[in-house]
Amino acid sequence: MMENSQRVFSLFVILSLLHVHCQGARQTQDMKCGACRALVDEMEWEISQVDPKKMIQTGSFRINPDGSQSIREVPLARSEGHLLEMMEGICEKMKEYGERVDPSSSRTTYTRISSRDGKAMDLSNGALDSRVTAQLKFACETIVEQYEDELIEFFAHETENVKDKLCSKRTDLCDHALKMPHDEL
Repeated sequence: MMENSQRVFSLFVILSLLHVHCQGARQTQDMKCGACRALVDEMEWEISQVDPKKMIQTGSFRINPDGSQSIREVPLARSEGHLLEMMEGICEKMKEYGERVDPSSSRTTYTRISSRDGKAMDLSNGALDSRVTAQLKFACETIVEQYEDELIEFFAHETENVKDKLCSKRTDLCDHALKMPHDEL
């Protein structure tokens, strides 16, 4: 009889630990997904702030044997150099994000809590926590480090639904099945 109760107790402990582990994995996945989506928002906003008429010359300034040069003009906002410069400080913007838990799905999302233009924002169901923003910043920095080439590739060209294409399809940082709203700038 005592042996059965020990088995039940052991099974209960194992299931409890498994539940805690799965919950932690879900929080980690939500954090990575949230950081990716916030990173995309910030990159798109920064790009939108650059005058679209500003161009930069790229390529080689050396003279080819035929007398030509391999120079081309590209919009400054989407040039590799500008994108790399933006990525150096983009994760600092994560301090402007807060955590929200969706009451229906219990999924955690991360939303901007500080307006770019000074207008009031809806902060209901949101929480600002320095621990969370530090984790979000770290997740952002990890994404920039691991996926630098993909970020350059996506942002060098105007692409629709970058969040879905980059965060879900290319990097698997977000669940494919997770239906996140398509945010606007």
